[in-house]
Parts: sequence; structure tokens; C-alpha cells
Amino acid sequence: MAAENQSSVTEFILGGLTNWPELQFPLLFLFLGIYSVTMIGNLGMITLICLNAQLHTPMYYFLSNLSFVDLCYSSVITPKMLVNFVSEKNTISYAGCMSQLYFFLVFVIAECYMLTVMAYDRYVAICRPLFYNIIMSHRVCSLLVAGVYAIGFIGSTIETGLMLKLSYCDFLISHYFCDILPLMMLSCSSTYDTEMTVFVLAGFDIVVTSLTVLISYAFILSSILRISTTGGRAKAFSTCSSHLAAVGMFYGTTAFMYLKPSTASSLAQENVASVFYTTVIPMLNPLIYSLRNKEVKTAMQKTLRGKMF
Repeated sequence: MAAENQSSVTEFILGGLTNWPELQFPLLFLFLGIYSVTMIGNLGMITLICLNAQLHTPMYYFLSNLSFVDLCYSSVITPKMLVNFVSEKNTISYAGCMSQLYFFLVFVIAECYMLTVMAYDRYVAICRPLFYNIIMSHRVCSLLVAGVYAIGFIGSTIETGLMLKLSYCDFLISHYFCDILPLMMLSCSSTYDTEMTVFVLAGFDIVVTSLTVLISYAFILSSILRISTTGGRAKAFSTCSSHLAAVGMFYGTTAFMYLKPSTASSLAQENVASVFYTTVIPMLNPLIYSLRNKEVKTAMQKTLRGKMF
């Protein structure tokens, strides 16, 4: 790694979220609380789906994988950030920084495509209900999930490989974790090719997946409007509303971060957007899907009653 990098930088210093010492401990407890809720919520969702046979359907199979992805990419970022709140010098080794970047990209890209697969699942369930069990067979679901993770690893390998080829002349990252745009600002070699490649890859991921989601929900909305009963419409829409909320939050923040030139917004704005999709969204997803989903609430009550008696 270091030989390929051609720079003398062996470690980086993370700038963190704030330079104000009096905010370090309040932020530590805030993000520790967020991370605890994230861990409990996503592990709880995975466990609940595994323990309840009525949740052994394609929709909840994808939801359990979404919880796993949320758990992983939050864990790539948050523990190091918590340590930095109580450390005098927020250093990270060159290898550690590139490893953090690699796995962060794996799970962020996987999240993008997992949400797309979930939208396709809802499209089949509502628009082609008679063929649902045939189209969304166990084999097809397994292949879709395997494809999601494969795309995540391939995309991350390409983008991290480009970052490894850059030479770094500075070591202070004006961010709280190793992300592509803050790292490119430290390079003393030209980043134009890298920036354009990242823009194209991120643009492809966001535009293609968001278009797929939009087209799926256009067909879903059309089918819902053709349902004659009000109760039927409400039931069909309730199965999609949670997913729409998760999609809107994730795509909004990732588009803001990556579909723009690196100088188009302030670091403070980028920090806020990054905090939202690296720590807040992984916490909110299990809450959104549990609080707005009758089947999940019923399964939770059944599981709790079974543990009590």
C-alpha cells in the first residue's frame, strides 16, 4: 500500500466534528446513545425476523439484510469517532484509513442497491400479486442479495484503488472519518481523473437505483389508485410508506454529498450530511420499519409474550 501511494504520509489526523473542547463529552454521549439505539434496533430487527416464521418472506428477508448493512456501515465509522472524542490526538494509520474507506464504501453502495431491490419486491407484490411467489422465489431473492453485496465490493474496490494511487502531502483530514472528498483535498497530485471517476460511479449508482425506485413506485401508485376500496388502498400504501421514507432520507443525503464538485459546499454542511447518513439513518431505519409496520409490531408482541410466559 505505502509503496504504491508514493507519499511519506504514514498516518492521518482526523479533524473531527468540532474543535470546541467543551462539546466533546456532550457529543460523545449523544453519539454513544445513537450508536446504542442503532445496534439494538438493527440486531433486534434481524433477530425478530429470524425467530418469527410469519416474517420469513422476501420482504423481510431483504429488510434483515438492510439492517445488517446499516449495522455494518455505522460500525465502520462510529466506534472510531467515539474514541476520538476522548483522545488528545485523533490519529488513524494510512492502512487503517484506507480500510475504513473501503468497507464504508462497500456498505453504502450495498445500501443503495438493497433499497432498490426492496422497491422491486414491493412492485411485484402489488402489481403482480398472482406471480409473486414464482418471481420472488428463494433462489431469486438469494441471487439479488448476493448481487447487491457483489456490486458493493466491486464499486468500493475501484474507488479505493484510485485513492491508493494518489500521493498525499498533508495529513490533516478536515472530517471525522476517511471519506473520498476530504482525502482528495490532501493530495499533492492531480485528482481530476479520480474525481471524475468517482462522480461517474456515484452518479451511476444513485441515478440508476433512484430511477428504478421511482419507476417501481410509479407502477405501484397506478395499481393502488385502481383499487376500488379505501381500505385496500390504505393497506397497499402502508406496505410502501416505510420504504419510501427510508429511500428519501438516504438518497437525499448521498446525492448532496457525492453529486457535486468537491468545492460546492462548506465542510460544515458536508459534516452534517455525513452524520445524517452514517449515524442517524442506520438508527432510524429499524424504527421506521417497526413503528409503521403492523406485522413487525405483532411479531414483536408475540415474541415478548413468548419470553414472558
